Amino acid sequence: MDFLLQQSPTATLESHVVRLVLAGALGLFLGLEREWSQKSAGIRTFSLISLAGAVFTLLAAETPYGTALLFVGGLLVIIQGAVLAVRGLLSGGENGLALTTSMSMLVAYGVGALVATGFVLEGVAVAVLSSLVLVLKRELHSFAENLSREEVRSGAEFAIIAFVVYPLLPAGEQQYSVPLLGIEDLTIEPQVVWLMVVTVAGIGILNYVIVQLYGGRGIAITGFFGGLVSSTAVVGTMLDHVRQNTEAASYAAAAILLADAAMALRNLLIVLAFTLSRGLLVSATLPLVAVILAAVAVAALTADWTENVDISLGSPFSLRYALGFGGMFMAVLVVGSVANEQFGAAGFLATAVASGLVSSAGATTSAVLLFRGGTLSAETTVLSVLLATASSIVVKAGLTAVSPNRSFSRLVAGYSGVLVIVGAVATVLVLTA
Repeated sequence: MDFLLQQSPTATLESHVVRLVLAGALGLFLGLEREWSQKSAGIRTFSLISLAGAVFTLLAAETPYGTALLFVGGLLVIIQGAVLAVRGLLSGGENGLALTTSMSMLVAYGVGALVATGFVLEGVAVAVLSSLVLVLKRELHSFAENLSREEVRSGAEFAIIAFVVYPLLPAGEQQYSVPLLGIEDLTIEPQVVWLMVVTVAGIGILNYVIVQLYGGRGIAITGFFGGLVSSTAVVGTMLDHVRQNTEAASYAAAAILLADAAMALRNLLIVLAFTLSRGLLVSATLPLVAVILAAVAVAALTADWTENVDISLGSPFSLRYALGFGGMFMAVLVVGSVANEQFGAAGFLATAVASGLVSSAGATTSAVLLFRGGTLSAETTVLSVLLATASSIVVKAGLTAVSPNRSFSRLVAGYSGVLVIVGAVATVLVLTA
């Protein structure tokens, strides 16, 4: 088993010693929570298990009988875990089967093996993630017990699009034509397209969880993280809140500003993450960051962030929504490509403004895809993202115009105007620099 690179004897010795020490340290780290929880296996046991995994793995790489030792060592860890589980079953009580400790021991053995074979970063990652799962026992159990049937279904559907559909799509650039629209050569990366759908959906699910867990703790949580899930839901909740409490205008307006900040941050993350391999669009950073900071600053100065408002969010994810979102930004992609072909950059910019009224994320992802395919220039892509962001800010202000509380609607309109102006000034500075 040739796991190790050819090195000088001294370098090999040093490498082996460092890996053994690190394996033992990671096992100790994994055992900390088990020791603190007063389980039957603690710091010393876990450290020795990881060390054994590393020792047997190194022997497997250097000696003919090492592979057998590695197998026997793993088998002994499994047997030891099974004994603990049975003992927990016979003794009853709170620990039950002690399956978590048994599995943690097997993970510790695997961490030692990973580090010994040179997968140091992977071993550290496994140890840290495993320790985090152990520490968050109470929170994870509480979260799982409080899940509704719709939320469990949402998780299953998200897993389908992320881990089943994505790998089945063609990798790399694919050429498509749409003769009815006069498109002969449209470059699309199907896996990247779907990865964008997964990314937006994943952001929504994560922030749904945050709002559900901490949304009652202040307007900052409700507005910002709620905005990452659904800015329309934030606007609707604030309209209803202001209707019931006329004194709530200032912090309701602040919540909408924070939803705008969240929307701008999401667009920025999409741009940076998906253009990294094709030439990072850093020119989009300053205007979007300026909008985010301006929104947060105005919200902080005009409202009490300790005010609590519960926001009503629907299911965190649905397959219908994902397909609808993917279909929408593919439509923007095709229409924008036609507009760019027929009317130049101005045609796509107009498409971005129009689609931003419905979803700035859709407009942003479409612009980024066309940039990756070479259809749009960097400048046009940046302008498209910024115009879609401004369009989304304006439409939120427009939704509040139906409120009978004129003070509230004027506050939102005024603050939204400030955000648009700040973004426009930053854009001019970037493009003329």
